[in-house]
Amino acid sequence: MSIALPTESGETHAYVPRSESVTYATDLPLRSRVVYSAAHVVADPLRTGADTPAAVDWDATLAFRRHLWAHGLAVAEAMDTAQRGMGLDWAAAAELIRRSSAEAKAVGGRIACGVGTDQLTGPASTVAEVAAAYEEQMAVAEAAGSQVVLMASRAMAAVAKGPDDYVEVYGRLVRQSSDPVILHWLGPMFDPALEGYWGSDDLDAATDTFLEVVRAHPDKVDGVKISLLDADRETALRRRLPTGVRCYTGDDFHYPELIQGDAHGFSHALLGVFDPLAPLAASAVSRLDAGDEAGFRTLLDPTVALARHLFHAPTRFYKTGVVLLAWLAGHQEHFTMVGGLQSARSLPHLARAYELADRLGLFPDPHLAESRMRTLLALHGVDA
Repeated sequence: MSIALPTESGETHAYVPRSESVTYATDLPLRSRVVYSAAHVVADPLRTGADTPAAVDWDATLAFRRHLWAHGLAVAEAMDTAQRGMGLDWAAAAELIRRSSAEAKAVGGRIACGVGTDQLTGPASTVAEVAAAYEEQMAVAEAAGSQVVLMASRAMAAVAKGPDDYVEVYGRLVRQSSDPVILHWLGPMFDPALEGYWGSDDLDAATDTFLEVVRAHPDKVDGVKISLLDADRETALRRRLPTGVRCYTGDDFHYPELIQGDAHGFSHALLGVFDPLAPLAASAVSRLDAGDEAGFRTLLDPTVALARHLFHAPTRFYKTGVVLLAWLAGHQEHFTMVGGLQSARSLPHLARAYELADRLGLFPDPHLAESRMRTLLALHGVDA
């Protein structure tokens, strides 16, 4: 039986959903690449947002992380996929870091947690204030037993007067970290407030500053996460990294070729799109582990259409599609997001995400996914 899916043109088209689930075989543990999924949080729909603006369903949130670990992926916690800066406040993020880190220890899962400066309630006046905010969050992550991801900071972007301020602040943080950190360069397509990060609108100049920090502390930098959606720029930057410093792609448009790599090297992964793609992504990397590059691309290349759709501009709202797919896949019992962000994408956008994900076989129970999609359409007055 077909389902009538709305399109951006205002029409509907008939789509016949998959009737059988797909099993993706994976040989664990993954060996050739370090693969992080930046995980979303599950909101608590029964608590209002007036006094608890970041109400989280902790049981469902942690269950989803166990799902990622079970497929051999590492978890990148409290990142932008978890709505940092878009509904998830620092108090909730700190609790998320503590709970997820404890869960990782209990199940033997790998975890890295994002630290930033979002506890600042007003504009920072000095870079020293920004550095202190970073240090506060870094202490929470390290006390929880997590590796640290130094996230890009809106406060830093606002107060920094030039490249030297970035070198000073990041150098200070890296030097005092207990273990090697991951440096995260998040482009303005993900957060417009980060325009001109690393002290320049010129990306070549910004790259030089970024690499200056890395090269000054190669023993304290595990890797860099590049989220600029520019494969050529990431590849060029990757080739300039000191030996032993990993490049983690955050490019949700070009990840297959970046992870596969070339004669000069490859990227590991830290991707928001691997939240809905977890079983398939793990299976693809397992093929890469076995030396089957063609099999890796055969499996992963068809997912790019879904990724490009989810991350379509305004890119920062990709989280809405990620949570929709988690609901349709049965990982949570509702399509509600922190801050009401489930309303950030149109119904046709969500319908297309469902269709692309179903074609890939991402739903463990295709009938459940279809039923839930029909419910969503009916709530919007669409007779599917």
